[in-house]
Amino acid sequence: MYGLKELKSHIIIEEHSVECPVKGCSIKVERQRQSFKREQKFQCSEHKIYISPSTFEYQTAKENLLWYDNSDKILFNKILEVKRECRIARENSEDALTWNVMRFLDRQKLLPSFLSQLSRREIQEAEMILWSYSPTAKSSWSLLNQARIEFGETVARGSEPDIIILTDKVLYFIEAKLTSKNKTKPSNLQNRKKYEIGGNKWFQHIFKSDFETLTVREQQYELMRYWLLGSWLAKQIGIDFEFYSLVIQSREKALEAEFDKNIIETPERKFSRLTWEQIYDFVITIPESQEKQKITEYFINKTIGYGSNGKIIKAFEL
Repeated sequence: MYGLKELKSHIIIEEHSVECPVKGCSIKVERQRQSFKREQKFQCSEHKIYISPSTFEYQTAKENLLWYDNSDKILFNKILEVKRECRIARENSEDALTWNVMRFLDRQKLLPSFLSQLSRREIQEAEMILWSYSPTAKSSWSLLNQARIEFGETVARGSEPDIIILTDKVLYFIEAKLTSKNKTKPSNLQNRKKYEIGGNKWFQHIFKSDFETLTVREQQYELMRYWLLGSWLAKQIGIDFEFYSLVIQSREKALEAEFDKNIIETPERKFSRLTWEQIYDFVITIPESQEKQKITEYFINKTIGYGSNGKIIKAFEL
């Protein structure tokens, strides 16, 4: 895995070529334009990465994963059976970051203590459901599928939160962002599914704003869907609901205020902005271990590609 230590601080981007970003490599490949392609003419023959002016992609997904022992591999492959989209081999992949950080917390049995600190209440048990796959059920989480159907979605193409954590007191939805933003609009405004009428018109109980305001003017379509499905699900289970948008500290600082004005929060139903740096701050407080060293170095060295000026972009403010 390549990070700040292994990558050039600046790469030469020419009209028809771009150089390999790995330090000490003089190989240039043909310049990619528009969509990213995994073709031999874009691949460094020495480091086997596919290169564009803004990022690169590993030959295999496992090269971008910190945790890939036998149990990780089994879980990861099971997740891929239900996950709709996968760009985990990409250097700036949100999914790879999500796996590396959240899987660390899960492997180290740190989820209850992290969530207890986050929610300021004592969490005893926690099951992490990544991209809708439940390790307990060994399948797509059936309760999420019920919520999808309740609000007019299909199971195969329904809303897919990055991280769901089911605990004894709270249902957590966490939507992870790295380079992308929370601004989203529906591709077809006329196809509202059953968002406004499903769950005995649950929409009216949890939103201050109407569907058009949320999805078109405010461009909070994705946030709207997770707030809707997650809060309804928690109500069915009989526990509280907390929805977090997980972002880089320097980005979307007004997100919480922008969404809060459109939703109805209660002591049992809350939305918050969470940053990757907050997770790092939690990690550095735990006892020393090889795995802790591995994840902290990952945070410190993490990059999110190169800018249009060819300069490397450090992911986190650490």
